[in-house]
Order: sequence, then C-alpha cells, then structure tokens
Amino acid sequence: MVVTRQPANSNWTVPSVTGRTAAPLRAQAVEVLRGAILSQNLSEGERLVERELIARLGVSRTTVREALRELESEGLVEVIPQRGAVVATITPTDARDLYDARVAIEALTVRRFVERADEASVEQLVSAVEAYAAVADDDHNIAEMLAIKDDFYAALAGGAHAPALAQLLMSLQARVRVLRARSLGQPGRPRASAEELRELVRAIQDRDADRAAELCSAHVQTAAQNGLSALTNAALTS
Repeated sequence: MVVTRQPANSNWTVPSVTGRTAAPLRAQAVEVLRGAILSQNLSEGERLVERELIARLGVSRTTVREALRELESEGLVEVIPQRGAVVATITPTDARDLYDARVAIEALTVRRFVERADEASVEQLVSAVEAYAAVADDDHNIAEMLAIKDDFYAALAGGAHAPALAQLLMSLQARVRVLRARSLGQPGRPRASAEELRELVRAIQDRDADRAAELCSAHVQTAAQNGLSALTNAALTS
C-alpha cells in the first residue's frame, strides 16, 4: 500500500512553462515535473494536486492530466483510487530488482555493441562519455548529469543494433533515473562514475567483450550500493 503525504515544504516551486515555445506545453510540463521528482523537490509519496500544478505550471487541466499520465507510464507517478496522483515510491526491494535487471540488460547490450558497432558508433560513445565526465562532479546540477548520461546510454543502445534490448533499456530508464539521481547525489560519486564509464569505453575500443561486460556489471553494482545506501538514509530521516 502506498502512503501519501503532504509536501514537507508547502512552498516548493517549479518554473512556469507559459511562454516557452521550444516544445509543446505537455512536453514542457512533463520535463519540469520529471525534473522536480528527480531532484527530490517533489518527494516520494507526495500528492500531486491538479489545481496546484495548474497554478504553478501555468497550463490547463488537460495538459496537467496528460503530463501526469506520461509520468505514470514512466513509473514516476502512481494514481491511487479515491486519492489521486502521487510521486511513486521506490522500495529497497524494487531498487534491487531494477539494479539486477540493469546488470543483465546493460552487460548484454555492451557485448552486442562490441560485436556490432562500427567505428563511428564507437567515436559517438567516446564523445558521450567525455561529455558526461565534463559535468560529473559534486558542483553540477544532477538533472544535467542525468540528461547527459542518458545520451551515453542512447549511444550505447544505438551502436548495439539490438532493438529488443534497446526497448528493454528504455522501459527501465525512468525508474532507474530516480535511483541514479540518488546515487549521483552521494559525495564523490559523479567523478567515480565517469571514470568507471571511461574504463568501460576503453575496453569497448579494444573490442574486449568479456572485459567490457565485466566493467559494465561492476559499474551498475557500485551504483546499486550508493543508491541503496541513499534510500536507506532517506528512510531513516523521513
């Protein structure tokens, strides 16, 4: 059973999307709410009241409902009968299952990348990991790090030429982002994460599938330790 609660800080704010033109309002509303969830400005179990979101985002009820449905499909929002939408809660058991799934799927994707990727795809992966390393430190915004790390995984999936694996990775990404945000929030973790991925990419460049898969698994397992520790600490202080 999901327990809902009111915001710890009723004055939380998100930027209005009114006046932006770069993307449809629904997409902008999704982006803003997703960012608020990943940054924990909207905390697990917090109620998402439509009238408040309409006022704070500056969009229509229809847009808010469409945005919440999309976030529900990503696993970031849950809709509870008679209660409405709340920020989804990830339990330690959920987290362990997600990390185990990541180990299996990402390691296999890495193997397929080594087997199938051309040199252009390898260079794209190198560029992606260096872009991530450039922002991977304790001073950068976690949302920025997450977005750039998504580019790394997109390059990995694209070069693997394995649509079924890419679909599985995409289905995990939203829930994984929440855990990734917690992991990257641990002091020193962003830089360590970047170095782990650089080492992984070097093994890929050497076309060493076994070594690359091993490093990929180790990266996810280290992330799991950090993410689960952050979940435990959050539970103790809530």
